[in-house]
Amino acid sequence: MEIDWKNLGFGYIKTDYRYVSNFKDGRWDDGELTTDDKVVLNESAGVLQYAQTCFEGMKAYRTVDGKVVCFRPDLNAKRMIDTCKRLEMPTFPEDRFIEAVKAVVKKNIDYVPPYGSGATLYIRPYMFGSNPVMGVKPADEYQFRIFTSPVGPYFKGGIKPITLRVPDFDRAAPLGTGHVKAGLNYAMSLHAIVDAHKQGYNENMYLDSATRTKVEETGGANIIFVTKDNKVITPKSSTILPSITRRSLMYVAKHYLGLEAEEREIRIDEIGNFKECALCGTAAVLSPVGKVVDHGKETLFPSGMEKPGEITQKLYDTLTGIQMGKIEAPEGWICEIA
Repeated sequence: MEIDWKNLGFGYIKTDYRYVSNFKDGRWDDGELTTDDKVVLNESAGVLQYAQTCFEGMKAYRTVDGKVVCFRPDLNAKRMIDTCKRLEMPTFPEDRFIEAVKAVVKKNIDYVPPYGSGATLYIRPYMFGSNPVMGVKPADEYQFRIFTSPVGPYFKGGIKPITLRVPDFDRAAPLGTGHVKAGLNYAMSLHAIVDAHKQGYNENMYLDSATRTKVEETGGANIIFVTKDNKVITPKSSTILPSITRRSLMYVAKHYLGLEAEEREIRIDEIGNFKECALCGTAAVLSPVGKVVDHGKETLFPSGMEKPGEITQKLYDTLTGIQMGKIEAPEGWICEIA
């Protein structure tokens, strides 16, 4: 196995083992690790007909002292349970989820990049309806799987501020599935992101679909803002996916940096009052935003388009320092694997 860790992109690379467990007759089997990367399904499988599928995203990495760890996997397990309940899928137990993550990472330990390379081992747990379904109803059988892939940093050449647009599309309905990590949410966002890229924007800043006046999130990340007096604010909405990275950043802002941190509704017409803006998620941790374009009206943040703002950079450095073992972590945040 020869991998150029420092020049690794963010894409799929097959590793040696993956985890598989099947749900049938009302129970999960014992699960197993396998080298077979193929999924064989009936042509009428529930996932293919009615998009009954969900997933999680997390990472394993080597810390400064050489340990292999992952970050807050219990929250990924809990979020998948919430998603499964909303999609009428069986829940995979939290303890089994965490043990499966540990097992598959241990079996692919040689694919965990070295400390300092900027690369990590991406972990993708997912579940789908697997038996034939014709009428519109939940499947009776399901498969839970985890695969891994070594990935490079999400942004090559450092973190540069990006440009968002306010689109003419909605991400989630008020009583829909925006608050869970369902595959169908991402399918719905694909046309909007392709359209944004064609017009020269990096991502979409979605507004609430009921009034189209309040900021929600982008197609794949939550949003944070920083006020002129260094208060960290994030949008509050029942249709936003509860990001584990965002939750962790808000804790870091308050307890490590001594800043005020608040979750509240944010109107699109007030974003010009903020000095910094950033997207947050597993892949990039924090991605600074330099500009938002709302149907021709441009909002440029004082932090600019050249580099992250001061508070954004401090948040990024502190959270990644915790993840990499350079800064002491709150109890329960780091799960040691090897």
